[in-house]
Parts: sequence; C-alpha cells; structure tokens
Amino acid sequence: MAFITLNEQKLKHNFDHLNAFFSHHGIEWSAVTKILCGNEKYLTALLNMGISQYSDSRISNLKTIKAIDSSAQTIYIKPPAKGVIKDVIKYADISMNTDIRTIERLSQEAQKQNVIHKIIIMIDLGELREGVMRDDFIAFYAKVFELPNIEITGLGTNLSCLYGVLPNNDKLIQLSLYKQLVEAKFNVSIPYISGGSSVTIPLVKQGLIPKGINHFRIGETLFMGNDVYNNEPFDSMENNVFSLYAEIIELYEKPLVPSGEMGTNLEGKTTEFDKDNYGKTTIRAIIDIGLLDIDMKHLDPTDTAIQYAGATSDMVVLNLGDNPKGYKVGDVIEFTMDYMGIVRIMNSQYIEKRIV
Repeated sequence: MAFITLNEQKLKHNFDHLNAFFSHHGIEWSAVTKILCGNEKYLTALLNMGISQYSDSRISNLKTIKAIDSSAQTIYIKPPAKGVIKDVIKYADISMNTDIRTIERLSQEAQKQNVIHKIIIMIDLGELREGVMRDDFIAFYAKVFELPNIEITGLGTNLSCLYGVLPNNDKLIQLSLYKQLVEAKFNVSIPYISGGSSVTIPLVKQGLIPKGINHFRIGETLFMGNDVYNNEPFDSMENNVFSLYAEIIELYEKPLVPSGEMGTNLEGKTTEFDKDNYGKTTIRAIIDIGLLDIDMKHLDPTDTAIQYAGATSDMVVLNLGDNPKGYKVGDVIEFTMDYMGIVRIMNSQYIEKRIV
C-alpha cells in the first residue's frame, strides 16, 4: 500500500528556525496549512509545535483546526464565496477580502452570530490575482469602514502565485503607504500589514522589507525548506519533511517498446518511441499509485537510476534497467515531491498518511 510520511522532527526544525527568524525581525507569521488538506493527524502535530495562527483556503480545514484547538486563531485566505459566509464567520477569526458585497454579507452574518469579524483587505500590486485595484482602495476602505460588526485588522497583498510577479521593496513600500493613508484619514490603527509569503523571506534577509510590513503567511518554506524567490532549498532548513513510498506489485523483464497497432492512451496521447530501443528489454516495475493520486512530473525517485515509463489511473510503470539493486515484488520505492506533488498526494483518499 502506498503511503506518505511527515517527519515531525524535520518539521519542528523548520518551525523553530522560522519562529526565531521572524521574532528577530519583529514580524508575526501565520502557518499556511492547505498543504495538509485538513489531515487531523498532521494538523495535530503542527499545532503541538506552538504556532498560534493558521491560514487556509478551505473552510473544512479551518473547522478541523478549531476542533483540535478552539483557541487557535484562524485566517481564511481567499475571498469568500456566498455559500461559505456563515462558516467563515463561525470558523475563521479573520478573512481576506476584496469585494464590498461579500463584506456586506459577512457583516450581516456577523451580526446574526453576535461577533466582530476581522478582515484583511487585499490590494492588487501587479500580480492580478485577488486584490482591490490601487486607484479604488481609499473609496473601498471608506465603505467597509462603515459596516457594523466588521473590524479592518490589516491590509495585505499576494505576489508570485499566479504569474510569478516577485515582491520588491517598491511594491511593499506602496502597501505601507496605504496603511499610513487610511490611519491618517480615518483616525484608526491598522495592526497587520500582511505583505509577505514564503517568496518574500529572502528580502527580509537582505534588509529590503519596509518597517511597516509586520505579518507573513508561510506555507512552502515551513513544510519544504525552500527559498521560493530563488527556487532553491535553504541550506539551514530541512527540505524533505515529506516522503512518498509506493510498493512494487509486479516486476518482470519486458521489452522497452510495446507491440501492436498504436492508438491513444488513457490521457488521449499518442506515444512515440526511440527506434534504437526496438529489441531491447528492461526490468519493469509496477507500483501501487496512479494518475488519480499524482502527476508524475511532481515526483522524483530517490534512486536516481529509476526511470519513469508511464502511468494509468491506478498504476505507475518504472524502468529499472538491469535492476542493480535487486528490487523485488513487495519492496517499496521512495520518492521526493515538490509542493504540488505533496498537495495532490495529501488530497488522495487512497494514500495512507503516517508520521515518523
């Protein structure tokens, strides 16, 4: 049976490293937990590390966090759809918002539940994903400011996720200036300027973050130890918190090239083969994962001699060459994964989740 493992000690190392780093720079941070896909076992391990604030884009995941620890502070990190307004108020202490009609609905529901709901208004600084356009922001803020049971606790932005627009000092200074503008105009205090995600960490190291930026939302660097800005691992962090293991369920010597009239495969693709491989054979292993669980471009076997041959819905075929390590049926193949690989595997109900 295929399974994924989370190494608790490695994750704790990354948490401690980030906690000390942000504390040193006077920055609060929230753990973005969407990579865990609401898995109660993994979320419990994370909560036990002492993180006080959690961010997720799925209400069901925030509900699980609240069930584990009702005192945990939660942030819903995408503009809420109409159908989740009630649960956003119930399970998210803070939500990120960009639409006045949505915030009006949040206000109405917050009144029904007799709570004050905090929001972070997101501003578009060029990534063209979520965010109020800069020219409209002051007028937008004025409308939100009047709504009952809504407290504007922060301003924020998102960069790099959609088109890869990188954060820089100029963009983050703009965000800080909006804080100064609304504080002066409306005589308020804005606690959070949430200008950072994992991609912004290198700018902190270089001293390129304006003083006003005081809140970060961190997922990939926490769970993978990656320098997202430069697309490389941080040497000081653990990069293999997660590992995937898949069992060999068949192993035979077979030709490298199939025989028979060729059509399209499961994905509608027509495969072409190297003519030099005709008549050659390889030891072929089938493992117990498939396209329902993972896109193989997000996986790499730790044994670099293993080559990917193809996949169907529930099986992946690997070429082992002459099988120098003597793999046999029942052995497991270990894989490392990138961020999207982990998310896909975590979202598969067919893959067992274990802690080591």
